[in-house]
Amino acid sequence: MRLKLKASHIVAGLSGMGSILLWLILIFFNPYTDGTNLSPALNTFIMLFLPGCLALIAVFYSYRLLLLIAFGWSILPSLYLTGTPGIFAWFGVASLGYLFAYLLMKPRLRS
Repeated sequence: MRLKLKASHIVAGLSGMGSILLWLILIFFNPYTDGTNLSPALNTFIMLFLPGCLALIAVFYSYRLLLLIAFGWSILPSLYLTGTPGIFAWFGVASLGYLFAYLLMKPRLRS
């Protein structure tokens, strides 16, 4: 069986994995985070990590509505982090990747 990769799947997969990777760096390798306070970790987990997982599920099942949900879910914290002068500004690129992949993915035709 030959796997056919589409541009929308590549963009969504890279955006989802990038968001998950950036969240791991933000929580575990950021020298400015407080390791004893779990509230920021939980908030960013819900607002940044979970949409990345949702985007990967959307790639696996080719379900484009999940990409739109991931974009809407992550856009506000991503825009906030885009204004920071570090690596975490890439969260905005990942969030826009969800929207771009949604626009590239063709809707499924029902038979």
